[in-house]
Amino acid sequence: MTLAETANNKNSHNPFLCLNYEAAMESLGNDYYDEVTAEEFPEQILRWRNDALLPKLGLNLQAVTEEDFIVAFGKFEKRQPLLALRYHGYQFGEYNPRLGDGRGFLYGQVRGIDGELYDFGTKGSGRTPYSRGGDGMLTLKGGIREVLAAEALHYMGVKTSRCLSLIETGMPLWRGDEPSPTRSSVMVRMSRSHIRFGTFERLHYLRRPDLTEKLLNHVISFYYQHLSDETDKYVLFYAELVKRVAELVAQWMAAGFCHGVLNTDNMSITGESFDYGPYAFIPTYLPHFTAAYFDYYGRYCYAQQPDVCKLNLEMLTEALKFVIPSSDMEAGLACFNEHYHSKYNSLMLKKLGFDHLPHPVAIEIVNLTIQLLKDTQVGYHQFFYEMAHTFSSQWRNDPATIMADSGIVPISGTSEVFDSWCIAYHKILNDYEQNYMDVIAQNLARHNPKTVLLKPVIESVWEAITQEDNWQPFYELIKRLQSGK
Repeated sequence: MTLAETANNKNSHNPFLCLNYEAAMESLGNDYYDEVTAEEFPEQILRWRNDALLPKLGLNLQAVTEEDFIVAFGKFEKRQPLLALRYHGYQFGEYNPRLGDGRGFLYGQVRGIDGELYDFGTKGSGRTPYSRGGDGMLTLKGGIREVLAAEALHYMGVKTSRCLSLIETGMPLWRGDEPSPTRSSVMVRMSRSHIRFGTFERLHYLRRPDLTEKLLNHVISFYYQHLSDETDKYVLFYAELVKRVAELVAQWMAAGFCHGVLNTDNMSITGESFDYGPYAFIPTYLPHFTAAYFDYYGRYCYAQQPDVCKLNLEMLTEALKFVIPSSDMEAGLACFNEHYHSKYNSLMLKKLGFDHLPHPVAIEIVNLTIQLLKDTQVGYHQFFYEMAHTFSSQWRNDPATIMADSGIVPISGTSEVFDSWCIAYHKILNDYEQNYMDVIAQNLARHNPKTVLLKPVIESVWEAITQEDNWQPFYELIKRLQSGK
């Protein structure tokens, strides 16, 4: 047997190459994408494989080797076509028609065992027609950051894409925001869809309502299947997208997460969080906390995220108005605030240990909590973790005992807002029977992890990799994120 025959025989048993890929995006035709080729890298070192995703694809993790990952997602063998998707977008409020997949492509689409269609999308796989003079590459640090963000958010209950693999590629890169040359990587992201708000905005810019309607039918058919047979499916689609986005941003806010760059090309049409660049988790409750160093005026700061997402939905109506009546979309968008506040309050109650409270009581305790966090500037994540760590049924007896052992909040009598919060929380506890205290303790533990991706945590992992090529802290951090410890 020749070397070529041996390689072909080996590839025929690669579980990723044997998946039943669907030509969903390809079936739309080349008005929506360009066929591209992947970069040939000098080396491929598998740095991360997300074994937790393999069962969702119907794969046995013991049967998938490191070489299988490298051949499929580092060498990109036996996989055609590779599609660079076309899109435009509003970037920091300015429309940009020169976008598109500039350093990635749609590798393929496959059904999970849940029956849903998933994308494999690359990042850092080389130049495309939309690279705009860039090298089409991804720094290793950028890949590590996205792996960590996706895993952290997933295990915090946020609807998010996740990384299937991260492969170091051996190409030196020069970047203005990292010491250069720096190391390179190619990442494969698994998500529900890579169709963006900007995908529709491009079609409006080209004055092609026919292509808009074709894409909209595609989106509903694959990602809003329950609406396919409705006579007013377009109107219902937009209303549901509003709800999905409102609930997603509520998840970010409760998790203390700042996406960083909420341009419309970073907004998924399925209402899923993806494409993590200069994200950050807030250290304390600072409404104007800004993640991206280049966001000079705080357009995408933490507190602005709900308004920005609502604005992006509003701008999308311009792209859809020749298919969906504007008045119907206005009615759908009018529900954004209600959807957002309902979800946000529900999530914050869970962080406080409660499944449900009467509406006035819920609003009071959530508002008091935010005011306490804002006034004291105690660590946002540390506050909730300490609640979980020190919770005791004895808190029902005396409000002065609440978090008295935590050491991170003012002592009773030294802070008016803290005393008010303790009294309100004490009253709620006494509205429950003693045997419900175990449920509250479980909720607190489940929704308030100890490990959070604050900047020093990420930098410590990266330092170990750059100085000693020590990946153990990275793997240990992922385990802690996944376990909530």
